[in-house]
Amino acid sequence: MDTISIIGAGIGGLTLGNILKQHQYDFTVYESAPEIKPVGAGIMMAVNAMQVFDKLGLKEKIEKAGNKVHRIIIANESLKTISRTEVKELEARYNSCNIAIHRAELQKILAENLNSDSIQLNHSLQKIKKEANYILDFENGNQIESQIVFGADGIKSLIRNQILKTGTIRNSGQKCWRGLVDFELPEKYHQQAFELWGKGKRFGFVKISDKKVYWYACINEKSFGKYLQVADIFYDFALIVLQLIEATSQDNIICNTISDLTPIPKWYTENLCLIGDAAHATTPNMGQGACQAIEDAYIIGKLLEKNQDFNAIFKAFQSIRRKKVNYIVSTSHTIGKVSQWEKGNSIRNFLMGLIPESINQKMAKKIIELEM
Repeated sequence: MDTISIIGAGIGGLTLGNILKQHQYDFTVYESAPEIKPVGAGIMMAVNAMQVFDKLGLKEKIEKAGNKVHRIIIANESLKTISRTEVKELEARYNSCNIAIHRAELQKILAENLNSDSIQLNHSLQKIKKEANYILDFENGNQIESQIVFGADGIKSLIRNQILKTGTIRNSGQKCWRGLVDFELPEKYHQQAFELWGKGKRFGFVKISDKKVYWYACINEKSFGKYLQVADIFYDFALIVLQLIEATSQDNIICNTISDLTPIPKWYTENLCLIGDAAHATTPNMGQGACQAIEDAYIIGKLLEKNQDFNAIFKAFQSIRRKKVNYIVSTSHTIGKVSQWEKGNSIRNFLMGLIPESINQKMAKKIIELEM
């Protein structure tokens, strides 16, 4: 029997494993994939996440594997700046940088810091039920009994659906391509993350290592459904956008619908708690999805310093985290809509340009400040 089971070896589940290891708890992480391999795309680890990794002793390793980003720029289709957020002052205050990194590289660093026998691969959860403890049935035929269960199994969480029986996935009406490419990005772009806003579409790019660039391209599906090729949609954007798309092989492009989770009443029940996207999935417009899962793990760790009663911890955890994640889910949803307006873009861009950088920094500080 497991004392603690974590379902899902994504960034949230693996960070929680590292937190529990730091507190000398026995646990097992169950992951559906047969191996943790380099699939997926790039990701931004904001200053809040990097502060947590600093406390875990992993900050320098993650910095070396990724690329430091000191400035976030929103621009128009021609790469003319609409607004910018300078992060250097906040980096100095919190002794951490924004790091753009390959998602798989980050998972690998987190997994390698755990004992190899604490991660069980090829364990896709099929059914969970509550008896004296939780009974976990996996597709490979294994059945496990566990006292405490953490659901880190994403927006489509089977644990949320079967135990808490709640949660509505909200489709944003937007589709997003994500690409990884070896590309010689001009040096002026190296420490900056860009997002270009057009009519019903936007394109972002950032350097994630010495050679690799991560890009994403989002559209309003109802307006661009007739297009099959992403390059055809972004023909009127800056040249570098087309160069990045055309340099990327189809094997290195993934496409998803952008969704989030409408707020659910409770993230926990007796001896069971959801974290990350399973509890509060957000659209990616603020780069905070994985970062908020990391903060979840951090807060659980802070609560464990004062209390070993997991049910009391779960209640306190939701109380501490609820307001911030609701703000991020709501704000990110709104940004997604505004960034892909199809009319009035020049007015939007003009008004965005009037917002003082101090306001952008204040918003950034609100997001990256840890709550305990």
